[in-house]
Amino acid sequence: MKLRATTIALAAILFAAPTTAHQAGDKNKPAPVAEVFPISAGAPARKAGEGIGPFRKMVIRNATIIDGTGGPPRGRYDIVIEGNRIAAIKQAGWPGLPSPADRTPTDADYEIDATGLYVLPGFTDMHVHLPGADKAPDASYAYKLWLAHGVTTVRGVPLAAPSVSSNEKNRSARNEIAAPRIFNYQTLGAGWSGGVVDTPLKAREWVRWAAKNNIDGIKFFNRENETPDVFTAAVDEAKKLGLGTTAHLSQIGVANFNGRQAGDAGLNTITHYYGHMESLLKDRAIQDFPSHYDYNNEQNRFGEVAEIWNQVYGPDSAQWTDYLEAQKANHVTFDPTFNIYAASRDLMRARNADWQASYTTPQLWNYFQSTRDNHGSYFYDWTTENEFAWKKFYSLYMRLMNDYKNMGGRVVVGTDSGFIYKVYGFAYVEELELLRESGFSPLEVIRAATMMGAKTLYEPRGETPPIGAVRAGMLADLVIVPENPLQNLKTLYGTGFMRLNSDTNKQEKVGGVKFTVKDGIVYDAKQLLADVAAMVEAEKTRLGQ
Repeated sequence: MKLRATTIALAAILFAAPTTAHQAGDKNKPAPVAEVFPISAGAPARKAGEGIGPFRKMVIRNATIIDGTGGPPRGRYDIVIEGNRIAAIKQAGWPGLPSPADRTPTDADYEIDATGLYVLPGFTDMHVHLPGADKAPDASYAYKLWLAHGVTTVRGVPLAAPSVSSNEKNRSARNEIAAPRIFNYQTLGAGWSGGVVDTPLKAREWVRWAAKNNIDGIKFFNRENETPDVFTAAVDEAKKLGLGTTAHLSQIGVANFNGRQAGDAGLNTITHYYGHMESLLKDRAIQDFPSHYDYNNEQNRFGEVAEIWNQVYGPDSAQWTDYLEAQKANHVTFDPTFNIYAASRDLMRARNADWQASYTTPQLWNYFQSTRDNHGSYFYDWTTENEFAWKKFYSLYMRLMNDYKNMGGRVVVGTDSGFIYKVYGFAYVEELELLRESGFSPLEVIRAATMMGAKTLYEPRGETPPIGAVRAGMLADLVIVPENPLQNLKTLYGTGFMRLNSDTNKQEKVGGVKFTVKDGIVYDAKQLLADVAAMVEAEKTRLGQ
């Protein structure tokens, strides 16, 4: 489905790419100056039955807890929730022994029998955007897929237009919609009437405006107007006012402002891979692109960027270590978003993922297909050589993230779904698996998805995170799963995974999140997935597919 011109109104750039948006019935219309996202109308109000609670008192009985701090699993415990807070965590017995039948509290309004189940903190997705009309009927498509995979907090970078993002953030906080809690980051200059932010003074003025208008942080792109002095002024003002900062250090400006320079300027988070390898170039100061390269040709852009793998100082070099130590000293968080580019190293796998048939809307599937005027749909003539380069690049990029984690640097989990064959929620679990591939232990993966994300969101405010761990006093944001995710992260996929049944000698599908608790409200993950599957089928019927 082509994007209707009337919906193109949000001046936000995902990959900082000046690519053409689809136009209804006319593919020959000129490209806009910069890629834009359609405004989302937001999610429909939460209906009866979409989540139950919060309760005066709820108890999750006999749970095995993976608390998100890096501590090992421990069981069995009763988790007492009052309203939207964890009031107490009480040992309910010992492994291998029956639990006492008469343990307190006995006056709960609602109980979940978690015998044999695992309880984790709600997950944080640190890089999200809502789908527009060219991808889904409404925002509930993404929200329900996130919740169905245990994601209870998202950082929109941006979620949508400033006014829409602010409204959705408030509606989620009031639990008027079935959605994760929302952090509203906006691109520098978005939403105000002061014009392009192209001076340090304007940068500071916009940040002050943003702080008064329900905006939690800034997303930078290294665009032409975001010169180093503008970037640095905005970051400095953000720190004063308690706003977070994250940057996609795009190829447009990375030659003059790379990851190390951004870290020295005080940036909180580097998202994606941009800026890292450019800080490690050897024998040159700018990546060596072929003469035919055109940034606005998306296959050039994504096909050639991975070739940097053999132009940089490698692992164990002094330059590699020095870069990571400098970023750690500057307290920079890395948000690798491995999954969003993973199709580049194995296109067939991404295109044929288990969830595509039932959970990808026909609009989104159409958006994924190779075309010159949909951003990220760049597989015009994707070859073994392209995938080879991306595999070599990933080996370095994954090593960089793991080395940073090992020296005490912070790495978090983000997805950027809705592009390049990546579907909301499912991509989150893939990101966890890619962190595991990078060398993170399962407990380190869970900590990155929970406690580390929470710290990154709340530290700029000078606040102790109320989420990110299963602990008394924390908000009741929890994921309840039927199997141990430390043994198999695939158990978190909404489509589960295949296992041979020893009794029948036949394969069966097992796994999937059982319940997601956000703000004390219990969501049945399977029902959320059923809602999405029904939405997808309805869209196929409407479009005659």
